[in-house]
Amino acid sequence: MDSPFFVPDIVKQFVYYFYRHIRERNIPEILSMYEVSFLKLSERYYKSQPWPAVELISEVVDQDHVFCLLYKEMYYRHLYARCNPDLRQRCESWDNYCDLFGLLLHSNVNMQLPNQWIWDMVDEFIYQFQSFCQYRAKVSQKSPEELELLKKCEKVWNVLEVLNVLQALVDKSGIVAELSADGGAALIASDGYLPNQSNVLRMLGYFSLVGLLRVHTLIGDYHGGLRAVFPINMHEPSQLFAPKIAGCNISLFYYGGFCYLMQRRYMDAARMFNTVLMYINRVKQYHTRSVQYDQILKKNEQMYATLAIVVTLSPAAHKLLDENVATQLRERNAEKVSRMEHGDIGTFDELFSYACPKFVTPSPPPLDHPASNTSQAAYRTQLNLFLAEVRSQQTLPLLKQYLILYSSISLAKLSSLMDIDVATLRTQLACLKNKTYNKRWGPQHGADATGGSFIAACDIDFYLDVDPNTGAEMVIVSDTVHTRHHAEFLARHISRFEEIVRDLDAPAVPVVPP
Repeated sequence: MDSPFFVPDIVKQFVYYFYRHIRERNIPEILSMYEVSFLKLSERYYKSQPWPAVELISEVVDQDHVFCLLYKEMYYRHLYARCNPDLRQRCESWDNYCDLFGLLLHSNVNMQLPNQWIWDMVDEFIYQFQSFCQYRAKVSQKSPEELELLKKCEKVWNVLEVLNVLQALVDKSGIVAELSADGGAALIASDGYLPNQSNVLRMLGYFSLVGLLRVHTLIGDYHGGLRAVFPINMHEPSQLFAPKIAGCNISLFYYGGFCYLMQRRYMDAARMFNTVLMYINRVKQYHTRSVQYDQILKKNEQMYATLAIVVTLSPAAHKLLDENVATQLRERNAEKVSRMEHGDIGTFDELFSYACPKFVTPSPPPLDHPASNTSQAAYRTQLNLFLAEVRSQQTLPLLKQYLILYSSISLAKLSSLMDIDVATLRTQLACLKNKTYNKRWGPQHGADATGGSFIAACDIDFYLDVDPNTGAEMVIVSDTVHTRHHAEFLARHISRFEEIVRDLDAPAVPVVPP
């Protein structure tokens, strides 16, 4: 196995049967070989080295051009996972994706592939873009030869090129028209497959909508990310195809929830994270043998950290959480939530840094300044924007604590208690009123994730008035005793019961022997 030109017979057999099953459209066998056999052979023969080059196996598959492109997609994904790709290999992987997606866009390729593999293509495509941006930003670590080659690779993993590829897949697939017509009912009913038709372009279009959300989030365009995911209705999980593919569903809600957080739409963010955390708790037991299991658990912890930030900045979001999610949140982050409620900026910094996506700078760095390193620039920009928002609310918890104690209090007395002047108090009251009004999605907004109405999302309300007897300006605090409403509680549990019944009625998942 030391020779890069030696291909074991068992690997040749794998490639041959993999090719044959793809030609026969045998989805169960393709999925088994893709998820099980490929990983076993990788562990046995290619644990720390690449798979054989496509030229060494092309004769086994009759030089089939489409299969060779698919093989190279898996080849480069394995290379990224097990090795450290150099600049040439990163460029070659980009070229292969362009050739593969270009073929699917401009030719009538009549084949069927497992939906999991199709999602993995889109997911890996964006991961490699993200990896290249971070690699490119570390100019100080590049040799003169690498810098010269980078100057010639302006379009390689360029953000506009990546967005154009994903948008082209969406447009060509016709998925927007399909989802707009029936909300995804046909897609869910057919599990993404249609008899005697290729599912590849259709599902690439669907998954590319989620991919566009992710790319826009990585470059800090949160409104653009939510707009790009239309017409997928994230607020109606029962109408989503994404839950059938765990990685897709988690990405959809993680990036969607993060976009809402950064836009100060805390109630919508809480709903997103609550939905996906309930989903992970329900399905993670089925992915213990999956290579994605560790990633699922990591995303789970990241979203609990993000949810801790959300409920700190908007305590009213607590009422949207499922009981199990709220319990898990307390067990994981109760101490950190307490510190954040007392204005600890360091804890906000810690949780945000742990839970945020790996942001990228879309523009290339100045290659003529070898000492520069901009790999952390995008992250620092987003962190500073977030912390600026947090600091603008830093004095509000103390103000709320005083307001809770009174049904009415004069501005003069309240400013004296808080040891600030009346003008500063007016500013803080206006700030509190502003921060508790958030844009929130409602059923009338349908699949428009950017839609919403401004409503009060607060655990305390107040207004200013003049005392008719003394003429003093007063802060009048509304009744803060909340009546418990059971409708939403019952609706959540009915929905959970229906999901459990659907899971019990679903056909058993075949267990692949080890």
